[in-house]
Amino acid sequence: MSTTTSTIFFLLLIFISSISSGSSSSSVPIIGLDTFLSQQSRVDPQATNDSFLSLSSSLKSSLSRSLSSSHSDKIRSLLSLSLPLSLHVCLVGDSFPSSSSSSSLLSSFLSASLSSDNFHVITPFDTLLHRLAVRHSLHLDVSNSPSLASLLSKTLKSEIDRTPSSLRSPLLSVPYSAVDQIIRQDFEKEKPVHGVYLYFLNLGQQSKPYAYTYGHGDSSPAFSRCHGSVWTGKERYIWVDLGAGPVDYGPAISGDGVLPRGEFHPLAALHGRPKSQKALLADLASLVWSAYQVLLVPSLRIPVPFEKSLIVHFIHVFGTENGDPSGLDWKAIERTFMDEVNDNGLLLADQSLRFKTYRVSYAGCPICSFAISRSTNSYTSRFLFDNYTMIVNEYLDSKRLHRILSDSAEEFRRVASIPEEEDGRVLPVYVFDLDVHSILLLDRYHQSVAFKDMVIAVRTKNAQTVSDYSCNGRHVFTQTRDLERPLVGSILQSMWGVSPTHLLWSPRHNTTLVDYTWSIGQTPFGPFSESSSLSFVQKDAARRNVLLTSLNYSISSAIDVLESVAAHGGERKLLKHNQHTEFIQRWNLLKYKLDKAVSALSRLDFEMALYYLRSSDHDLYGIHSLVYNASQELEASLVCFKDPPFPWASVSMSVGIFFVLFYLHAKRDKLFRNKRKQF
Repeated sequence: MSTTTSTIFFLLLIFISSISSGSSSSSVPIIGLDTFLSQQSRVDPQATNDSFLSLSSSLKSSLSRSLSSSHSDKIRSLLSLSLPLSLHVCLVGDSFPSSSSSSSLLSSFLSASLSSDNFHVITPFDTLLHRLAVRHSLHLDVSNSPSLASLLSKTLKSEIDRTPSSLRSPLLSVPYSAVDQIIRQDFEKEKPVHGVYLYFLNLGQQSKPYAYTYGHGDSSPAFSRCHGSVWTGKERYIWVDLGAGPVDYGPAISGDGVLPRGEFHPLAALHGRPKSQKALLADLASLVWSAYQVLLVPSLRIPVPFEKSLIVHFIHVFGTENGDPSGLDWKAIERTFMDEVNDNGLLLADQSLRFKTYRVSYAGCPICSFAISRSTNSYTSRFLFDNYTMIVNEYLDSKRLHRILSDSAEEFRRVASIPEEEDGRVLPVYVFDLDVHSILLLDRYHQSVAFKDMVIAVRTKNAQTVSDYSCNGRHVFTQTRDLERPLVGSILQSMWGVSPTHLLWSPRHNTTLVDYTWSIGQTPFGPFSESSSLSFVQKDAARRNVLLTSLNYSISSAIDVLESVAAHGGERKLLKHNQHTEFIQRWNLLKYKLDKAVSALSRLDFEMALYYLRSSDHDLYGIHSLVYNASQELEASLVCFKDPPFPWASVSMSVGIFFVLFYLHAKRDKLFRNKRKQF
């Protein structure tokens, strides 16, 4: 008995070990596959050929030996793809706690508020699908830099000593370049980096309050310059001077996203009452969370499919032939983008970008006149001067204007003599340069509005107006004839899906949140920045958005295939033996390439991520073909089952019991006669 028990136990152990070894082998990387794909990326960088056809028999057998997971497990593995992004926080200053304690506290604060989340789209093609299938997560690293703090303190003190006081602002205007040059040099020493560096500066108490200026000159009664305390570089670094300010900017009358002067905003953490180190780190964690959401993983403005040829059509509808060209330099706008293209910072491999300019006279364009007159609306407001005064302002309804331009695209093409483009994505940019002297903005506030298929901008003879925004206690003036910066921001939104730095989709609120914290400095978005140049935020987002859209499509398409297989009874019933083997091989290779694409995206290696996504398209197409061909070969069949034997025993017993009961019922008088005589 004991021998039999031990034998059974031994066989059970062998069975369990074989299962565990099989399951572990599926998670172990396939030997030689990574080398093969790396070689293929060098030989065929555009992934024009199907790499599966070049696999050796040993690699194919390794792919087919992986355990076949269930339908739900396959879908779960696709939806669990997560993009880890590294953020290196550098604390510059003596008042910050040590890096070990800071790292643990910051991580604990962030883990309480920031978990793995999905990428989102503000304006999806399907209005219900704001969430992409790809997730992202933050990997945080904290360090101190005392040597950098001493150098920055000397530089800042020198700048403050030689900067004269301003009559219009209590804050000294320190040029950002003095600090940025030192931080950029420190960042260059860290290369190569596969993440983003965030510098928090606390350079001690200065002799005078100060803030950073991002342009030349100072504010005047007719021209406002906004001072701030943050900067995003062209390289992947951000710095925040917590000792600058306090500054405030945002909507002046009403609206969301204002950055107040009070000490409760994290940017003013060092101003006001002294705080404990734990409270200071809590404010830093809030800034890290905000920077991660807005700058590292911003929401997509729209989904952006990959196109090789990108073409921008500038369509200038002018009212006066020899009008003032200032503020609308087409070459300057083109140069902003082409400089980044030449630095390999905006486009992916084998993409091209071209600009073409067309001019249309407003007087000779009846559809232009109709579009403007049909889209003009008025807005009435009351202001209290000596008494309440009614003011009527006209504006253009951008959505109605967009509808008219979309319906009349052929007429515009004929009037402007625009040739038909054979391939690629064409983005028309309509600029209405109207010969009127009143203020006429789009939707009351905007000089330019971006749509998924066009950009619309307008300007009049009026040079400036007071906006509904304020910065450091002064109203912000909008230079209504300067369209270069608004057009750069709108083209980024429509062509590459880059979201403005003050917009973020929130799934919890189910709406778009507004926060102007990072809409200052080097950004083409928002009313507080004067720069048209692009930082790493816009350049990375332009390429990442294309890849995320492609990756999301691949995941959705793969899930559709799995649902189709499940609807046909499962892969083993649908596919024949040789088809099932190829299906398993293709599927494992597809999943491997998607994992490699996500890994390349996390390292910010966009070119390698594009290669793996393109290469995975061949495997996805192969899986589609297998399932389609197998479904076409299905035939209806009638399976006949053998009838069970007749239950003679049970029927005989039932008949016998019936006759016994019938006999007892028939003879009841004779059987119970003696008992009746007793009564």
